[in-house]
Amino acid sequence: MTDRRKFLRQSAKYGAASLLLPAWACGSGGESPEAGAETTQTEAETAGGTLDAFGIQLYTVRDVLPQDPKGTLRKLADYGYKQVEGYEGAQGMFWGMEHTEFKDYLDELGLTMVSSHCNIDENFEEKARQAAEIGMEYLICPHIGAQDSKEAWQAVVDKFNQRGQTCADNGIRFAYHNHGYSFENVYGIVPQDFMMENTNDSVDYEMDIYWVVTAGADPIAYLNKYPDKWKLCHVKDRMTDAAADEADASTDLGTGSIDYGEILAVAQDHGMEYYIVEQERYDNSTPMESAEVDARYLQQLRFG
Repeated sequence: MTDRRKFLRQSAKYGAASLLLPAWACGSGGESPEAGAETTQTEAETAGGTLDAFGIQLYTVRDVLPQDPKGTLRKLADYGYKQVEGYEGAQGMFWGMEHTEFKDYLDELGLTMVSSHCNIDENFEEKARQAAEIGMEYLICPHIGAQDSKEAWQAVVDKFNQRGQTCADNGIRFAYHNHGYSFENVYGIVPQDFMMENTNDSVDYEMDIYWVVTAGADPIAYLNKYPDKWKLCHVKDRMTDAAADEADASTDLGTGSIDYGEILAVAQDHGMEYYIVEQERYDNSTPMESAEVDARYLQQLRFG
């Protein structure tokens, strides 16, 4: 494990007809803070550890990134992000640049590309080679979709093991990013558990905490159940007034219902390495304004 992987060592239709939120989902709701304003801190935010570094999934700023990739990245660095997680847009994972050129620009900004979501069914070996050449650590399957049988989920496991081996051959890691569908009980299995118990050691997992909550599952229970399997997470809040079956309900960090102070404290103790902001909905702001608010929330967060 490299030094930069040790940045944190201190200190409804998913689920049921109604979503009963446990203690970790009773967080710091309220209005979105104004730029430069102090954020009210909960007890979980006033003691314990902090994040020495955190990243952003570039899909968060998908509406502005294609028009000005370099300028957008520079602003994200100014907000305090130290890491980025990419995705494959129309201009590819490296936004019209060669992978080495992209890395050089990130180096200039003090940013590290730790991972990227990508299409794992096209040119995967080339993607793994390029990722390794610029020091990335993960290629991630962002979505696999609900399957129609237990046998189909077994085929997913087999594919993930193969992609994991390809990544291992290139000196990097492979991971899967969950959505809500993998927590449904179908065909006598819970697919998320089935995958985590049957993929081999070349496969890690990225917990999208928002989707765990939206599915009616408990992120702390899953962190405890599969320690050291969740290596990355998406930190994304859920609107306090969202109906249980509302999927599109992400909001600025610190204004929703998820108590990240408690969840990240458990994550820290169970092998989590990367903490990555993602936001998909903007009701009262622009993507860049939300990215700034999200960064400020994580800078101030205290847990443990």
